[in-house]
Amino acid sequence: MTSSSSTTFSIKRVLALSFALLALAGPAAGASRLDDVRERAQAAIERNDPVSAEVLLRAAIKGGVSEDALRAYLGKALLAQGDRAEARRVLEGGSFAPGTEALGWRVRGQIALAGGDLRGAANAFDTALKANPRDSDLWVAIAALRFSGGEQLQSIEAAERAVALDPHNAHALAFRGLLIREQYGLAAALPWFEAGLKERPDDPALLGEYAATLGDMGEYRAMLIVCRKLALVDPKNPRPAFLQAVLAARAGETDLARTILQHSGTAFRDMPAAVLLTGVLEYRAGNINVAVEQFDRLVRMQPDNLQARQMLLRALARQGSDPLITARFDGDAAQPWAAPYTLRLVGASWRRMGNKARAEDLLERAEHPAAHGPVPLPTDFETSVLATAYADAPNQAQTAVPYIRALLKEGRTDEAQAAADRLRDANPGAAEAHLLAGDVSILRGDTAGALDDYQNGAAIRFNEPVLRRMDAALRALGRTDEADAMTSRYLAQNPQSLVAMKLLAASWAGGLQRDAFVAVSRALAARGQPLPVQ
Repeated sequence: MTSSSSTTFSIKRVLALSFALLALAGPAAGASRLDDVRERAQAAIERNDPVSAEVLLRAAIKGGVSEDALRAYLGKALLAQGDRAEARRVLEGGSFAPGTEALGWRVRGQIALAGGDLRGAANAFDTALKANPRDSDLWVAIAALRFSGGEQLQSIEAAERAVALDPHNAHALAFRGLLIREQYGLAAALPWFEAGLKERPDDPALLGEYAATLGDMGEYRAMLIVCRKLALVDPKNPRPAFLQAVLAARAGETDLARTILQHSGTAFRDMPAAVLLTGVLEYRAGNINVAVEQFDRLVRMQPDNLQARQMLLRALARQGSDPLITARFDGDAAQPWAAPYTLRLVGASWRRMGNKARAEDLLERAEHPAAHGPVPLPTDFETSVLATAYADAPNQAQTAVPYIRALLKEGRTDEAQAAADRLRDANPGAAEAHLLAGDVSILRGDTAGALDDYQNGAAIRFNEPVLRRMDAALRALGRTDEADAMTSRYLAQNPQSLVAMKLLAASWAGGLQRDAFVAVSRALAARGQPLPVQ
């Protein structure tokens, strides 16, 4: 990779540059020579060899080809290597020759997007659109931008346009597959990835998504085959190692999973799923201190992730850290949604610390958990403080969501509904905005209104959180058959979903669908899950 502060090459790349200069020497006509260099550079990038593309392009520039004529292609080659700083320096170092403006600005936008600069990416893509509104790859980039910004419906529209402009664009097919996976389920996404692989069978990104989808569906043999191919075409890609570590962990092969995961290096250090997996594996291996560190990192990354909080609590309990448990989790235990497991662990810690009254209260609640409906997650700030931030940006989730939680905590449900509806209406393409409005409706007792919002959210992104909400709303309205049908369809698309299995098992327990109940109960038992009470 080229250094971000210079254009110093390794010995290998210097030799490659020398050979490229020799190959480009000669009296070839200017226009045909330029076209040849561009085509060869593009071909190198497409076969996952951006270093050769960079060497070829730099050699051509040293040989007399206009840098502006190749600037966009060189930036693309550098970005493909992950060298965003050098790519940005090259792209901002001059103009783009006529006919290359769309590519140049598209790559500039992709660099901004990779760095989290959504506004900068949007501005660059707008400029690229003016140069070439029919660029399929540009519409894929726009789809990625919109998805990153929470505009999921608009992302779907952009991806559909990309496929319509070029039905053979593997990247467009792949991104549409990703959105289909979110919108309809795993099984529905597979044909899109397979179509993309027909166009580019050795594309690492496509192979990675295909393998991950197969693994999530439980098609482990097929996943391993795809992982082996991915490792073959892209030996430095860490994703096969991560996917195989997940598979080994699911099979109970803790030592093997830890060994495989270590081979991925630091590539997934900040990916929440990888942090969770590392914590689980270290916990299983008896390395409790390391497990605590990993779960603590995950909770800091995702403070509202209840699964992560419970894993941290469990690890701290095994570590014997009673003061930390009571300090960090007594608030969780005080919530109406506290699980019996949480109540027992926190109560036991209080008992060992000598606070018998608090311990008995929590342990009693654990033995006799009270049924309750949905409750809002707590917030750490006063409503008046949050209201000031909300007034400045009422249509943004980062200010609206905490404010709505605070309003609900104070019982100001009508104001909370108004704020949630405003956020939803300002962000109609974001599934989460519809879910939030529905959640507030549920808390106000408007189940029918909540279901409308949930259905609108599900039309954009149908995942397990949406499934839980819709299933509960339908059953609360007495529409049990619809709930069963919807959850069954979800399970057909996502055959490893424990949530869907548990919802169906609970519905069918003691009912007329005895055979179906037995089948889903066996599937749960095979995965180490407790059976529902009949």
